[in-house]
Amino acid sequence: MPKVLSSNIGYPRLGEQREWKKALEAFWNNKISEAEFLQTMKDLRLAHLSKQSKAGIDLIPVGDFSYYDQVLDTAVTFGLVPERFGYTGGEVSLQQYFDIARGTDNATAGEMTKWFNTNYHYIVPELGGITPQLTENRPLRLYLEAKTELGIETKPVVIGPYTFLKLSKGYEASEFKHWLDQLAPLYIEILQGLNKAGVRWVQMDEPSLALEVSTEEWQWVQDIYAQFNQATPDVNLLVQTYFEGVDDFGKLIDLPVQGIGLDFVHGLEQNLNNLDDWGFPENKILGVGLVDGRNIWRSKLEDKIELIQTISQTVPADRLLIQPSCSLQHVPVTTNSETSLDPIIKDALAFADQKLEELALLTKAANIGASAVQEALDRSREAVERIAHSSWRAPQEQHLQQDEGSATRNVPFAQRQVIHAEKWKLPLLPTTTIGSFPQTVEVRRARQLWRKGELSPADYNRFIEEQIQDWISIQEELKLDVLVHGEFERTDMVEFFGEQLDGFTFTRFGWVQSYGSRCVKPPVIYGNVHFVKPMTVTETKYAQSLTTKPVKGMLTGPVTILNWSFVRDDIPRSKVSYQIARAISDEILALEAAGIEMIQVDEPALREGLPLKRSKWQEYLDWAVGSFRLSTAAVQETTQIHTHMCYSEFHDIIDAIKDMDADVISIETSRSHGELISSFEVHGYDKGIGLGVYDIHSPRVPAKEEMVQLIERALRVLDPKLFWINPDCGLKTRAHPETVAALKLMVEAADDIRQKLGQEVSAGKL
Repeated sequence: MPKVLSSNIGYPRLGEQREWKKALEAFWNNKISEAEFLQTMKDLRLAHLSKQSKAGIDLIPVGDFSYYDQVLDTAVTFGLVPERFGYTGGEVSLQQYFDIARGTDNATAGEMTKWFNTNYHYIVPELGGITPQLTENRPLRLYLEAKTELGIETKPVVIGPYTFLKLSKGYEASEFKHWLDQLAPLYIEILQGLNKAGVRWVQMDEPSLALEVSTEEWQWVQDIYAQFNQATPDVNLLVQTYFEGVDDFGKLIDLPVQGIGLDFVHGLEQNLNNLDDWGFPENKILGVGLVDGRNIWRSKLEDKIELIQTISQTVPADRLLIQPSCSLQHVPVTTNSETSLDPIIKDALAFADQKLEELALLTKAANIGASAVQEALDRSREAVERIAHSSWRAPQEQHLQQDEGSATRNVPFAQRQVIHAEKWKLPLLPTTTIGSFPQTVEVRRARQLWRKGELSPADYNRFIEEQIQDWISIQEELKLDVLVHGEFERTDMVEFFGEQLDGFTFTRFGWVQSYGSRCVKPPVIYGNVHFVKPMTVTETKYAQSLTTKPVKGMLTGPVTILNWSFVRDDIPRSKVSYQIARAISDEILALEAAGIEMIQVDEPALREGLPLKRSKWQEYLDWAVGSFRLSTAAVQETTQIHTHMCYSEFHDIIDAIKDMDADVISIETSRSHGELISSFEVHGYDKGIGLGVYDIHSPRVPAKEEMVQLIERALRVLDPKLFWINPDCGLKTRAHPETVAALKLMVEAADDIRQKLGQEVSAGKL
């Protein structure tokens, strides 16, 4: 009798104890050989497949595991290596692969940007001037490895051609069809190899099909999948969408493929309506994304079973795949090692392994009835109810006000600018950094010893003060104009604040990949958020006592704390954001009372939280901008508010960024080679602004001339009196020598431009 099958879309690559990250960094630091690195990665890859098989998953993905990034994997599979890396064809070496990701002394790394609206970063493929070629059939190699080594029949995962091109750059919009035509035979070659090996299902990830797709583009997608189907009729293709509902549902289900995957978590309402309106083809399988792949709370399994029953009225149960809403790479691996969490909180959590259990349970319920798994369903329901009814989540009327987003500064920017110029007396093009300085082995070790109780609080505080003192001296020697204390007491820009606010808790091993080997351990917001006591005043005040130059207070903004946390799912995200905003406002006022009147409230994640559908943007921006203003509006007019944002299509939200009403904004832009500057040619910007003049994600120290060129390009469209000079982001991940060398060149670049501007003023040109 045909039955419902379970399917996974993707699994975290990190390992339970971050074995993946450790192997990667050991290889980069020449502590293990390439052979040792490859063997470690193979062992992890196979262990992850075995785990999914033991969990009872029927269709297990292969090809989702990567040495760095799945988009980069696709690019090198097609030989799309930028010319600056000296690639001459054939299989891309491991060294070349990492060169693209990290850069070299002579070649800048590939641009990095967010994977849709997640906190995962991918390397943007560069297509210009390159003829694609198939360098290896990577999905086939990994499929055969799983079959040979483990005897597991897997489902190869490939980023589909439409989404791959949408994520790429280096071509004109008019060339899109040309690139599809170039890639089509390469995809066919991959699929034909899989067909010969006996592969049953191939997952073609096409999340971009859930966004805005033109009628012409839909026809191109239809044509290319028709080519795939004709060339490999024995391979079942599952076109997988996620992160949103699909607007052009009729066109999606008309594609000549054997399966369609839909997100019934983040696209629930729209996709259900789509099924009601359009039905579903009788000759296709529906992948039902039921379990949330982006958050860490248990599913309400009875609701999911009811949803399966609803969907099965349109699509018979024997044509359903029970899946997560997206790849599980966005959640930690397992709760099994979390021995320190409150039992009520831990029992309410579901990381990747627990989500596999939920998938297997839902599949079993769909096949033989909920009564057969009633005991497990009861345990899950009780866990959800215990936290829902806890005092942690009791309604807080003061946090449910309707006017939370209406806060504004008392004095407009034009007046504040005059006040600040008189107060700070900074030079033209003031130089500063984004906040953090290198977190050395010594810094991490001291923190670890302190957390273990092996270093007394007094000794730890003295150590932190020594670090602050050293870097205040270094900054003064470098002649930076506005200093920072370095954030040596902080593990992570979100975790640090979450540890000191009510409503947050932390896991020990809840790591997720952000980019490359950079992992983050997002806080868990399980209840109402409250300010407890000042969090940053001691270190910032100490740093300011060491210098006559201004020292910025450094805070993380409410929207970034929200977007980089796992957030409770029982109230709207906007309400949680406003709770955090009130807590950050209390901290800002504490800094101001301590004499710190230049305060940076970072919002690097504001843009990434933007919904993928433009129709939903305004609602999000209203409460996101409102949260920032609620944080900062209560300060005196003499206090200068800075913020920092990461670059990503800045022009899309420039009006909202202006509405934030920060006195100075710094923006990550060096990896895009100044492309952002063109936005200002159209939109302009009339507040203080600093565009990152060098890339901190790469160990490469840029030449001074590169920074000068970026500054000069920006000053063609931005007012020099409002322009600041700074690196792209914080310098936490960089080594001491390269940090000092790069900042020295940055200050010299600023001096060169100042001299040139001074000459132009004398000549009457400015």
